[in-house]
Amino acid sequence: MNDAVLITGASGGIGAACARAAAERGFRVALHYHGAEQKARALAAELRAGGCDAEAFGADAADSGSVGACVRAAEARFAHLDGLICCAGVALQKQLQDVTDGEWRRVLDVNLSGAFYFIRAALPGMLARHRGSIVTVSSVWGVRGGSCEAAYSAAKAGLIGLTRALAQEVGPAGVRVNCLAPGVIDTAMCAGFSPETRAALAEETPLGRLGTPEDAARAALFLLEHPFVTGQVLGVDGGF
Repeated sequence: MNDAVLITGASGGIGAACARAAAERGFRVALHYHGAEQKARALAAELRAGGCDAEAFGADAADSGSVGACVRAAEARFAHLDGLICCAGVALQKQLQDVTDGEWRRVLDVNLSGAFYFIRAALPGMLARHRGSIVTVSSVWGVRGGSCEAAYSAAKAGLIGLTRALAQEVGPAGVRVNCLAPGVIDTAMCAGFSPETRAALAEETPLGRLGTPEDAARAALFLLEHPFVTGQVLGVDGGF
């Protein structure tokens, strides 16, 4: 039986690309969504049409009970989960003094606490089998910080700390934990950028272009599958 991987935020750009890449690598794929059920179910149908065993599951990443139910449903459907890729996230572009309490909590709840909830729910099964691979998705802003993105940068930096600490904690039990730190990736999060801003970001990137979701997904699958890589933060940013 092929390994099963749960991908959070699988209806988004990087998440959907990870799902397709995992299917191509022979994984059975559990697709998490919140609010984009139609897109997630269409992607599951697309993967099944290509011969992949795939199913979509809904949950609010910011709600631990909802996440726990999602993971239990995925484990029941696929017998167990061998991998977890945490792509679910929300962005916020505001000067810090203008960020409301609610906005701050939402950004941290989805990006950081959401990953924690999914990992905490999936980890017992991995520890029981002494095998598993977890990939968190941070950002270049989590590494270096971004102007007018303090809340997002804080949440993504938290993911890096979570990854490095957890890798030390669960490595002896055979579970690996790594982090992907994408640069400027051409997804819906960039949809609000003007053509001038997009051009400037591409110019700031030494490789001269924005990244694609597929660029990030290939790196995520490398981290998911490599048997001797753990506790690492892999920048996929074109040298940004």
